[in-house]
Amino acid sequence: MTPKIPLHISRAAAVAAPVPPGWRSAELLRHGTLELRWFAPPAIGLDHDPQKPHKRDEVYIVASGTGRFVRGEESVTFGPGDALFVPAHTSHRFEDFSPDFATWVVFYGPDGGEQP
Repeated sequence: MTPKIPLHISRAAAVAAPVPPGWRSAELLRHGTLELRWFAPPAIGLDHDPQKPHKRDEVYIVASGTGRFVRGEESVTFGPGDALFVPAHTSHRFEDFSPDFATWVVFYGPDGGEQP
């Protein structure tokens, strides 16, 4: 039997989703190459973002909070509703984020990222 794919994932459900040991985000949905996660560093006791480059492309959609996002040599301020894109294997991190910072994380595509 194929697992049921949710039609709707509320912010409340994302906030309540457990973060597994050894992870920094909660997995909310997996379908093919699509993976939806919830990342809220302050909620799990982080005051910095220690992440490393990932094997797949990813999009962040900021749910709450403000701060600065660094991708390679680029840097931008962010706030609620902003979308941020990171190609596979690119260094990136959130900096100077507010205590209420949380973001949806969407991983997709093959290892190595999509081809232009």
